[in-house]
Amino acid sequence: MREFTEQERVRREKLENIKNPYPDKFEINTEISDAINLPDETQNIKVAGRIVLMRKMGKMSFLTIGDIGGRIQISIKLDMLGEEAYNEFKANYDLGDFIGVEGEVFTTHTGEKTIRANSITFLGKALKPLPEKFHGLEDQELIYRERYVDLIMNEEEKKKFLFRSAFIRELRNYLNEIGYIEIETPILNNKASGASAKPFMTHHNALDIDVYLRIAPETYLKRAIVGGFTKVFEIGRCFRNEGLDATHLQDFTMIEGYGAYLNYKDNMVLLRKMLQTIIEKLFGTLQIKVGDKCVDLSGEWESVSFRDLILKYAAIDINVFNTKESLLEEIKKCHIEIDSETPLENLGYGNLVDQLYKKVARPHLVNPIFLIEHPISLSPLARANDENKEITDRFQLVINGAEIINAYSELVDPQEQEKRLEEQARLKAGGDEEAMPMDKDYISAMEYGMPPISGWGMGIDRLVQLLTSSENIKDVILFPLMRPKD
Repeated sequence: MREFTEQERVRREKLENIKNPYPDKFEINTEISDAINLPDETQNIKVAGRIVLMRKMGKMSFLTIGDIGGRIQISIKLDMLGEEAYNEFKANYDLGDFIGVEGEVFTTHTGEKTIRANSITFLGKALKPLPEKFHGLEDQELIYRERYVDLIMNEEEKKKFLFRSAFIRELRNYLNEIGYIEIETPILNNKASGASAKPFMTHHNALDIDVYLRIAPETYLKRAIVGGFTKVFEIGRCFRNEGLDATHLQDFTMIEGYGAYLNYKDNMVLLRKMLQTIIEKLFGTLQIKVGDKCVDLSGEWESVSFRDLILKYAAIDINVFNTKESLLEEIKKCHIEIDSETPLENLGYGNLVDQLYKKVARPHLVNPIFLIEHPISLSPLARANDENKEITDRFQLVINGAEIINAYSELVDPQEQEKRLEEQARLKAGGDEEAMPMDKDYISAMEYGMPPISGWGMGIDRLVQLLTSSENIKDVILFPLMRPKD
């Protein structure tokens, strides 16, 4: 049998005294967020919410009810409710309970907008007490596990998730207005394609086959371009079975967009304008405070190559050390310690360059930059540069050391794509778990013909983390996956 605390036991006893503790509905006519702006003497207001503050007194009591949109004070008087209803309130209502209120709006002498209750209706009992009102939840792991309690108690955390929702709404609106169409692509895939990453695998019982949770929607969005769409995007969950840290989760939300007849430079302009428009609309400025730094998102954004950044911060020229073996030897010679889930010896040249850049250069980047000229082996789905076939027409947007957007001019030549995926398959067989597998169905789709395409992907969680100055990416995920307590 379950054991209850003294408070839980008392609350369960009170529940027995309430005639109908769980009614099926309450007819509200005003949201709390709207009620706080109504003029005094507005009559017959019906609101509902959770009791978050309460002062029970003799013949008059005050409480505050709230929801995700706001809070409002309620005045409860014996002579307005009647003795029976008022005494039932005093005896059986607790912090955390849900109630409905009907009454008149007025402003107290201290200037607080209040509803004078003509009647109150009990709507739901909180059998567990809320945390102490001035501190709420303080254990960070408990906050992630019991986000619902944190939302009740912590106004600042609530604002983060409202901001996240507003950001995604504005993102959709912007793309819709410039002609992009939102579509949906599979989460369960036969191939772990779309990006270089270690996948999650599961089993499809009905088909009796192993399938992968998608790493990215890329190859299916490009199939849609083959089918005649010209501008498409998708917002959805993606899954990468990789390391866990303050800026990485294995399941995350991203948006990918693809435009026919565009190249990566067009998307540099599009995405800069898109982010500047949305951020200025939501913040009223492009000077964003991130921790103790001020990030300037205004104006044009600088473009810098992999080579120049690594030269600047590690004095290693990747044009000179242009093979895996020579670069790895130089990294060891320079005593650069790189943490990698995959042994450095098993990485392809492109992934080794990427790991080096992440170690020596990325932590120094604050204002937004477009990182360009990626090695071709790091970008198996990107178009090779016309002048230098060893690099691709690709960019990553990096803000305050966080990779926010990855974009490139797409490879649309099916014969070249097949060669690259064959090379990726060889790397995978050699131990590079992040290399991509051969995807013959995607090659077949490409063989029906593709126009010039440029595509991009943006991690929504990471950008919201940046814009809300959150220390951990879990701070902007409502319900992050946690190891079970038992």
